[in-house]
Amino acid sequence: MVRQLSAIFGAPQPFDPNHRYTTSWILPPIVLAVIRLIISIYAFTSTFFILGWNGTHGRQELNRRYFSFFTYLTFWGIAFYFLFSSLHTFRYALTGASWLQKWPAMLQIAHAVFYTTIVMFPILVTAVYWVILYSGDWFPDDFTAWTNTSQHALNAVFAAFEIFLTRTAPPPPAHLPILVLILALYLSLAYISHATQGFYSYSFLDPSKGSGRLAGYILGILAAACVIFGVVWVIIWIRRWLIEGKLGMHGKFARSRNNEDEEMSEIERVNKK
Repeated sequence: MVRQLSAIFGAPQPFDPNHRYTTSWILPPIVLAVIRLIISIYAFTSTFFILGWNGTHGRQELNRRYFSFFTYLTFWGIAFYFLFSSLHTFRYALTGASWLQKWPAMLQIAHAVFYTTIVMFPILVTAVYWVILYSGDWFPDDFTAWTNTSQHALNAVFAAFEIFLTRTAPPPPAHLPILVLILALYLSLAYISHATQGFYSYSFLDPSKGSGRLAGYILGILAAACVIFGVVWVIIWIRRWLIEGKLGMHGKFARSRNNEDEEMSEIERVNKK
Protein backbone atom coordinates (compact mmCIF):
# COMPACT_ATOMS: atom_id res chain seq x y z
CA MET A 1 0.00 0.00 0.00
CA VAL A 2 2.77 2.45 0.93
CA ARG A 3 4.65 1.69 -2.28
CA GLN A 4 1.49 2.27 -4.33
CA LEU A 5 0.78 5.57 -2.59
CA SER A 6 4.40 6.60 -3.05
CA ALA A 7 4.20 6.00 -6.79
CA ILE A 8 0.89 7.87 -7.11
CA PHE A 9 2.21 10.91 -5.21
CA GLY A 10 5.53 11.20 -7.03
CA ALA A 11 7.82 9.16 -4.80
CA PRO A 12 8.16 5.70 -6.44
CA GLN A 13 10.48 3.26 -4.71
CA PRO A 14 13.43 3.31 -4.85
CA PHE A 15 13.11 7.05 -4.53
CA ASP A 16 14.84 9.33 -7.04
CA PRO A 17 17.44 6.78 -8.25
CA ASN A 18 18.73 9.27 -10.87
CA HIS A 19 19.03 12.16 -8.39
CA ARG A 20 16.62 14.47 -10.19
CA TYR A 21 15.88 16.47 -7.03
CA THR A 22 19.55 17.16 -6.40
CA THR A 23 20.97 17.76 -9.87
CA SER A 24 20.76 20.26 -12.71
CA TRP A 25 21.15 19.76 -16.44
CA ILE A 26 23.62 22.66 -16.57
CA LEU A 27 24.98 23.34 -13.06
CA PRO A 28 27.35 21.04 -11.13
CA PRO A 29 25.74 19.71 -7.94
CA ILE A 30 27.91 21.82 -5.65
CA VAL A 31 26.97 25.01 -7.55
CA LEU A 32 23.28 24.05 -7.43
CA ALA A 33 23.60 23.49 -3.67
CA VAL A 34 25.25 26.89 -3.16
CA ILE A 35 22.62 28.75 -5.19
CA ARG A 36 19.81 27.03 -3.29
CA LEU A 37 21.46 27.95 0.00
CA ILE A 38 21.86 31.58 -1.09
CA ILE A 39 18.17 31.77 -2.00
CA SER A 40 17.25 30.30 1.39
CA ILE A 41 19.49 32.75 3.24
CA TYR A 42 18.00 35.65 1.29
CA ALA A 43 14.45 34.52 2.04
CA PHE A 44 15.12 34.05 5.76
CA THR A 45 17.13 37.26 6.08
CA SER A 46 14.58 39.41 4.28
CA THR A 47 11.73 37.89 6.30
CA PHE A 48 13.37 38.59 9.66
CA PHE A 49 14.48 42.04 8.50
CA ILE A 50 10.90 42.91 7.52
CA LEU A 51 9.60 41.73 10.89
CA GLY A 52 12.32 43.70 12.68
CA TRP A 53 11.67 46.81 10.62
CA ASN A 54 7.96 46.66 11.31
CA GLY A 55 8.59 46.20 15.00
CA THR A 56 10.90 49.23 15.25
CA HIS A 57 9.04 51.61 12.95
CA GLY A 58 5.58 51.68 14.50
CA ARG A 59 4.19 48.88 12.35
CA GLN A 60 3.70 46.27 15.06
CA GLU A 61 0.14 45.67 13.88
CA LEU A 62 1.51 44.30 10.59
CA ASN A 63 3.57 41.77 12.53
CA ARG A 64 0.55 40.64 14.52
CA ARG A 65 -1.25 39.99 11.25
CA TYR A 66 1.79 38.57 9.48
CA PHE A 67 0.87 34.89 9.38
CA SER A 68 -2.62 35.61 8.07
CA PHE A 69 -1.27 36.42 4.59
CA PHE A 70 -0.75 33.73 1.98
CA THR A 71 2.10 35.76 0.49
CA TYR A 72 4.15 35.56 3.66
CA LEU A 73 3.35 31.90 4.29
CA THR A 74 4.50 31.11 0.75
CA PHE A 75 7.73 33.05 1.31
CA TRP A 76 8.40 31.02 4.46
CA GLY A 77 7.85 27.93 2.32
CA ILE A 78 10.48 29.18 -0.15
CA ALA A 79 12.96 29.76 2.68
CA PHE A 80 12.54 26.28 4.14
CA TYR A 81 12.35 24.45 0.79
CA PHE A 82 15.60 25.94 -0.45
CA LEU A 83 17.25 25.28 2.91
CA PHE A 84 16.37 21.58 2.86
CA SER A 85 16.99 21.16 -0.85
CA SER A 86 20.42 22.78 -0.49
CA LEU A 87 21.34 20.40 2.35
CA HIS A 88 20.22 17.39 0.30
CA THR A 89 22.17 18.70 -2.69
CA PHE A 90 25.32 19.35 -0.65
CA ARG A 91 25.08 15.81 0.69
CA TYR A 92 24.71 14.41 -2.82
CA ALA A 93 27.55 16.56 -4.19
CA LEU A 94 29.92 15.36 -1.48
CA THR A 95 28.93 11.70 -1.15
CA GLY A 96 26.97 10.74 -4.27
CA ALA A 97 23.76 10.13 -2.29
CA SER A 98 21.25 12.45 -0.64
CA TRP A 99 19.45 12.03 2.67
CA LEU A 100 16.21 12.08 0.69
CA GLN A 101 16.89 8.61 -0.66
CA LYS A 102 17.07 7.19 2.88
CA TRP A 103 14.08 8.96 4.33
CA PRO A 104 10.80 7.13 5.09
CA ALA A 105 8.40 6.99 2.15
CA MET A 106 5.98 9.50 3.71
CA LEU A 107 8.72 12.10 4.04
CA GLN A 108 9.75 11.47 0.44
CA ILE A 109 6.14 12.09 -0.62
CA ALA A 110 6.14 15.24 1.50
CA HIS A 111 9.27 16.50 -0.25
CA ALA A 112 7.77 15.80 -3.67
CA VAL A 113 4.63 17.74 -2.72
CA PHE A 114 6.77 20.50 -1.19
CA TYR A 115 8.61 20.87 -4.50
CA THR A 116 5.30 21.17 -6.36
CA THR A 117 4.10 23.94 -4.02
CA ILE A 118 7.34 25.85 -4.63
CA VAL A 119 7.01 25.80 -8.42
CA MET A 120 3.30 26.68 -8.28
CA PHE A 121 2.27 28.87 -5.33
CA PRO A 122 4.83 31.70 -5.82
CA ILE A 123 3.61 32.13 -9.40
CA LEU A 124 0.00 32.20 -8.17
CA VAL A 125 0.90 34.78 -5.51
CA THR A 126 2.66 36.96 -8.07
CA ALA A 127 -0.25 36.74 -10.53
CA VAL A 128 -2.90 37.57 -7.91
CA TYR A 129 -0.90 40.50 -6.54
CA TRP A 130 -0.11 42.24 -9.82
CA VAL A 131 -3.46 41.49 -11.48
CA ILE A 132 -5.87 42.00 -8.56
CA LEU A 133 -4.21 43.77 -5.63
CA TYR A 134 -1.68 46.18 -7.17
CA SER A 135 -3.12 49.70 -7.36
CA GLY A 136 -1.05 50.82 -10.33
CA ASP A 137 0.99 53.39 -8.40
CA TRP A 138 4.61 52.72 -7.50
CA PHE A 139 5.41 52.23 -3.85
CA PRO A 140 5.85 55.26 -1.55
CA ASP A 141 9.29 54.36 -0.18
CA ASP A 142 12.28 52.13 -0.88
CA PHE A 143 11.46 49.68 1.91
CA THR A 144 7.95 49.01 0.63
CA ALA A 145 9.23 48.71 -2.93
CA TRP A 146 11.90 46.19 -1.86
CA THR A 147 9.55 44.06 0.22
CA ASN A 148 6.95 43.87 -2.54
CA THR A 149 9.58 43.17 -5.20
CA SER A 150 11.03 40.38 -3.07
CA GLN A 151 7.72 38.73 -2.20
CA HIS A 152 5.75 39.42 -5.37
CA ALA A 153 8.44 39.17 -8.07
CA LEU A 154 11.60 37.44 -6.85
CA ASN A 155 9.45 34.66 -5.44
CA ALA A 156 8.41 33.77 -9.00
CA VAL A 157 12.05 33.97 -10.12
CA PHE A 158 12.97 31.43 -7.43
CA ALA A 159 10.18 29.16 -8.67
CA ALA A 160 11.40 29.56 -12.26
CA PHE A 161 14.90 28.55 -11.17
CA GLU A 162 13.55 25.20 -9.96
CA ILE A 163 11.39 24.77 -13.06
CA PHE A 164 14.00 25.54 -15.70
CA LEU A 165 17.41 24.68 -14.26
CA THR A 166 16.92 21.45 -12.33
CA ARG A 167 16.25 17.92 -13.62
CA THR A 168 12.97 17.31 -11.81
CA ALA A 169 10.12 15.44 -13.49
CA PRO A 170 6.67 16.99 -14.02
CA PRO A 171 4.57 16.87 -10.83
CA PRO A 172 2.08 13.99 -10.72
CA PRO A 173 -1.62 14.85 -11.15
CA ALA A 174 -2.26 13.56 -7.61
CA HIS A 175 -0.54 16.69 -6.29
CA LEU A 176 -3.24 18.99 -7.68
CA PRO A 177 -5.94 17.97 -5.15
CA ILE A 178 -3.40 18.53 -2.36
CA LEU A 179 -2.70 22.03 -3.66
CA VAL A 180 -6.43 22.75 -3.80
CA LEU A 181 -6.79 21.48 -0.23
CA ILE A 182 -3.98 23.80 0.91
CA LEU A 183 -5.76 26.75 -0.72
CA ALA A 184 -9.03 25.73 0.98
CA LEU A 185 -7.27 25.53 4.34
CA TYR A 186 -5.81 28.98 3.77
CA LEU A 187 -9.28 30.31 3.00
CA SER A 188 -10.39 28.95 6.38
CA LEU A 189 -7.41 30.65 8.03
CA ALA A 190 -8.35 33.96 6.40
CA TYR A 191 -11.84 33.86 7.92
CA ILE A 192 -10.48 32.71 11.29
CA SER A 193 -8.23 35.79 11.17
CA HIS A 194 -11.29 37.96 10.57
CA ALA A 195 -13.21 36.31 13.40
CA THR A 196 -10.35 36.67 15.87
CA GLN A 197 -8.62 39.88 14.75
CA GLY A 198 -11.31 41.72 12.82
CA PHE A 199 -9.66 42.10 9.41
CA TYR A 200 -9.63 40.42 6.02
CA SER A 201 -6.15 39.53 4.81
CA TYR A 202 -7.26 40.32 1.26
CA SER A 203 -10.05 42.80 0.54
CA PHE A 204 -11.71 40.59 -2.07
CA LEU A 205 -12.49 38.05 0.69
CA ASP A 206 -14.98 40.46 2.29
CA PRO A 207 -18.49 38.99 1.69
CA SER A 208 -20.14 42.34 2.44
CA LYS A 209 -19.01 43.49 -1.01
CA GLY A 210 -21.23 40.87 -2.60
CA SER A 211 -21.41 37.11 -2.32
CA GLY A 212 -21.34 36.70 -6.10
CA ARG A 213 -18.19 38.81 -6.32
CA LEU A 214 -16.59 36.77 -3.53
CA ALA A 215 -17.47 33.47 -5.21
CA GLY A 216 -16.10 34.81 -8.48
CA TYR A 217 -12.74 35.67 -6.92
CA ILE A 218 -12.48 32.31 -5.14
CA LEU A 219 -13.38 30.31 -8.24
CA GLY A 220 -11.13 32.49 -10.38
CA ILE A 221 -8.13 31.90 -8.13
CA LEU A 222 -8.92 28.18 -8.05
CA ALA A 223 -9.05 28.12 -11.84
CA ALA A 224 -5.79 30.10 -12.03
CA ALA A 225 -4.13 27.59 -9.70
CA CYS A 226 -5.22 24.69 -11.94
CA VAL A 227 -4.01 26.50 -15.05
CA ILE A 228 -0.65 27.32 -13.46
CA PHE A 229 -0.26 23.68 -12.40
CA GLY A 230 -0.92 22.59 -15.98
CA VAL A 231 1.43 25.18 -17.48
CA VAL A 232 4.23 24.24 -15.06
CA TRP A 233 3.70 20.56 -15.86
CA VAL A 234 3.99 21.24 -19.60
CA ILE A 235 7.07 23.47 -19.20
CA ILE A 236 8.90 20.83 -17.17
CA TRP A 237 7.90 18.14 -19.67
CA ILE A 238 9.19 20.28 -22.57
CA ARG A 239 12.39 21.05 -20.66
CA ARG A 240 13.10 17.34 -20.23
CA TRP A 241 12.12 16.53 -23.82
CA LEU A 242 14.24 19.33 -25.28
CA ILE A 243 17.27 19.39 -22.97
CA GLU A 244 17.63 15.66 -22.36
CA GLY A 245 15.89 14.05 -25.30
CA LYS A 246 16.93 16.38 -28.14
CA LEU A 247 20.07 18.13 -26.93
CA GLY A 248 21.44 15.15 -25.00
CA MET A 249 22.25 17.21 -21.90
CA HIS A 250 21.45 14.60 -19.30
CA GLY A 251 22.74 16.42 -16.24
CA LYS A 252 25.73 17.20 -14.07
CA PHE A 253 26.31 14.39 -11.59
CA ALA A 254 28.49 13.85 -8.53
CA ARG A 255 31.46 11.77 -9.57
CA SER A 256 31.44 8.24 -8.22
CA ARG A 257 31.40 4.83 -9.84
CA ASN A 258 27.81 4.17 -8.80
CA ASN A 259 26.65 7.51 -10.13
CA GLU A 260 28.46 6.99 -13.42
CA ASP A 261 26.51 3.75 -13.83
CA GLU A 262 23.26 5.53 -12.91
CA GLU A 263 24.04 8.34 -15.35
CA MET A 264 24.55 5.89 -18.22
CA SER A 265 21.34 4.09 -17.29
CA GLU A 266 19.44 7.38 -17.33
CA ILE A 267 20.89 8.37 -20.71
CA GLU A 268 19.93 5.01 -22.19
CA ARG A 269 16.40 5.31 -20.74
CA VAL A 270 15.87 8.81 -22.16
CA ASN A 271 17.28 7.82 -25.55
CA LYS A 272 14.76 5.00 -25.82
CA LYS A 273 11.86 7.43 -25.58
